[in-house]
Amino acid sequence: MSNKPQLVRSKLPISGRIVMFFIRHIQHAMGSMGELWRNPVSSLMTMAVLGVSLSLPAALQVLVKNAEAITQSWNSAAEISLFIDDARSDKTIQSLISRVKVYSEVSEVNYINRDQALEEFQSLSGFGEAISYLDTNPLPAVVTVTPTLKYSSPTGARELLKKLEQEPEVSFGRLDIEWLERLQAVVRLLERTVLAIAALLVLAVVLVIGNTIRLAIMNRRTEIEVMKLVGATEAFIQRPFLYTGIWFGIIGGVLAWIIINLLVWYLDSALAELLGLYGSQLEMQTLTLVELGQLVCLASFLGWLGSYLSVRQHLRAIEPS
Repeated sequence: MSNKPQLVRSKLPISGRIVMFFIRHIQHAMGSMGELWRNPVSSLMTMAVLGVSLSLPAALQVLVKNAEAITQSWNSAAEISLFIDDARSDKTIQSLISRVKVYSEVSEVNYINRDQALEEFQSLSGFGEAISYLDTNPLPAVVTVTPTLKYSSPTGARELLKKLEQEPEVSFGRLDIEWLERLQAVVRLLERTVLAIAALLVLAVVLVIGNTIRLAIMNRRTEIEVMKLVGATEAFIQRPFLYTGIWFGIIGGVLAWIIINLLVWYLDSALAELLGLYGSQLEMQTLTLVELGQLVCLASFLGWLGSYLSVRQHLRAIEPS
């Protein structure tokens, strides 16, 4: 009698075995979801812990992504100011402008003559009346150069500045981009912080799920002993627990995505007001659908990993007496 099921199974074609394999997995997946539904309070608490744990590195990732977007938008604002020798005539300066426009690294060139520079300084400095008493104009003519997108980074802009300062008409050049370098250094620090915190929270997620599955195994100890007595394989016994961990991860990942969207919605108006002070109109970015899929896949894998480690350790310790 004990060999009959095995004989029947051996007579099944390969296609039938493949179909039965997927059917059993679907049954165990639905059964594990039913177990979670029968214990809603403890299941929701575990999922909430996982959602909060996963939302922290995800929130930092959103912060890094928005900081990079802001940095890229400000990179294009890098502008080089070339101060011209006072002895140079307008014809010589126009010749300089014509040569600079040919540079492949240059996107736009503007010329501010000495009179325009003085008028701008009078209107912005607040010393208009005092400057009017000067006998001569002390300000030099300025040629402003806007680099192309490729040379808008601090490194590229500095290379272009060195090249422009070699022009004979240029007394010296100035590139006010130190603040952008500081911002990029902060972004790089945030990226490393995200990796470090994500590694710690990944470990926390695995431990939480592993402990939850351990408690589930202990609660079903008698059932596991009976299943081993009737000849159930370890793979058959551990499969529901593995699916339980996967469900914990999937729902925890979705909860983390919801938390991130709520945070973005809460901070969007404050960020828009801050960026408005710097003349930027960027909108705060959140996780895309692709990133949501990656988050859920990662969470489900962590759920499976925590369950697998717990099951392999505790199921072997349970033997029918």
